[in-house]
Amino acid sequence: MSEFKMQDSNTIFLTSPTEHRIHPLANKQIVFTGALSRMTRVEAAKRARACGAVIQGAVTKETDFLFVGKERKSKSAKQIKAEQLISLGADIQIIEEEDFYWILSFEER
Repeated sequence: MSEFKMQDSNTIFLTSPTEHRIHPLANKQIVFTGALSRMTRVEAAKRARACGAVIQGAVTKETDFLFVGKERKSKSAKQIKAEQLISLGADIQIIEEEDFYWILSFEER
């Protein structure tokens, strides 16, 4: 059974309960910086990899997400590098640790 959702008078979106959705981390290149409060970075990398993410050790212009741990005292070299690349036009999202856990909670269908 399908559901029709009317966005406006000219657009109708068709969704189905069996529609396949891709996890937000799938095929994304991600980097962690700073200590995480709820798990080690190794465990976080395993969980992200299970969602389809590609783990990087350093920030590059190909990085999609930089996840910043709560337990940091100041900006890390990785965060500074990400900010520099963003200022040059790179599409890197700097995301706080709590939002990483929220993203992990999304289910792939």
